[in-house]
Amino acid sequence: MKPTLIYHNPRCSKSRQTLELLKQQGVEPQIVEYLKETPNAKELENILKMLGMEPRDLMRRKETEYKELGLDNPDLDRNTLIQAMVEHPKLIERPIVINKDRAALGRPPESVLEIL
Repeated sequence: MKPTLIYHNPRCSKSRQTLELLKQQGVEPQIVEYLKETPNAKELENILKMLGMEPRDLMRRKETEYKELGLDNPDLDRNTLIQAMVEHPKLIERPIVINKDRAALGRPPESVLEIL
């Protein structure tokens, strides 16, 4: 059985809170520091599908890169947005928890409890 996975940024308070919450539930997740081990386009596509989100829903729109790269352009297609997240992982909202074939965004951290 695949372990529960968390796409984690140790510098992010929400990410740390979500990790702590998982451990309180007896879950020892596999930790992926996504800024160092960025998911590829196919992995991001799968994550988006599990979350039921579109690429922009998973993007940190306040990041400098979002504006600098012109990612608010409504003409950009799905693949272009996903590729931007692969190349600039800071744009990926965090933390993302995956358990079996379900995923949840830890904002707020308690929202991950529904997939455990």
